Amino acid sequence: MSNPILKLIAQRIALGLLLLLAVSVLIFAGTQILPGDVAQSILGQSATPQALANLREELGLNDPAIVRYFRWLGGVLTGDLGTALSSRQDIATSIGGRLWNTLFLAFWAAVVSVPLAIVLGLLAVRYRNGWIDKSISGLALASTSLPEFFIGYLLVYFFAVKLQWFPGISTVYDGMPFLERMKAIALPATALTLVVLAHMMRMTRAAILNVMQSAYIETAELKGLSPFDIIRKHAFPNAIAPIINVVMLNLAFLIVGVVVIEVIFVYPGMGQYLVDHVAKRDVPVVQAVGLIFAAVYIGLNIIADIAAIVANPRLRHPK
Repeated sequence: MSNPILKLIAQRIALGLLLLLAVSVLIFAGTQILPGDVAQSILGQSATPQALANLREELGLNDPAIVRYFRWLGGVLTGDLGTALSSRQDIATSIGGRLWNTLFLAFWAAVVSVPLAIVLGLLAVRYRNGWIDKSISGLALASTSLPEFFIGYLLVYFFAVKLQWFPGISTVYDGMPFLERMKAIALPATALTLVVLAHMMRMTRAAILNVMQSAYIETAELKGLSPFDIIRKHAFPNAIAPIINVVMLNLAFLIVGVVVIEVIFVYPGMGQYLVDHVAKRDVPVVQAVGLIFAAVYIGLNIIADIAAIVANPRLRHPK
């Protein structure tokens, strides 16, 4: 691999790490300005002033914010995410299973949505301005216009309440048979697929249409190649970089943006875990989950940037 590519990749990784550090500062500062008293929320309204003071001292709440931040950051760097204030359980241990559940849900939503979006985008370009293109674009626009919570409730109403094909509450547990787990996540995975499918399809269509204006596409047409071969062999490979970026952004959303879907379907993932502990004002849990979401989002964006760099022929074959 040539030096320009290595240099750009190193720059993207360094920038991502700096951005993650800045996000950690914002997360910590945001949790510190939340209303209410952590000690009061743990001990309840009947707690004595002395008990509150003792708990604040035990939790280190009396230390300056800068000291608490670096103590928290040092723990994160060593793999210690802290202890949940509400349950006194180790956060890393509690998050492990929930992170797996979220990744499992996002994975199957991606398995369906990514290939389907690319195929629909290719079909829309192949039959552009025809009824197939207009139908696909119209459905995509309708899907984009509906908020995810509305899509989720529609799926619950029709497929869980009326038809009773799938459970309305997506309960999963360790050791659950694979087919039962797939049935449990069918509705939330479908909701996530519908949320990201339209955006990926429209961006795939736009990226390929942009390439179709190039001179070499006209040359391929003059050679007598079929429209589908032109799109498959010439347009799509040259539009892969922006398509990869769009796919990675939507994969990041599948993991980070699952909060609403997990709450609707009471799915035991990271989003539900975050919402439960925001209500309890469990600051260490909120900080840990927020940082993990940020790391996933930034990491997938770095992968998208690297893939776009590697896919750039001007960098692969410098003059």
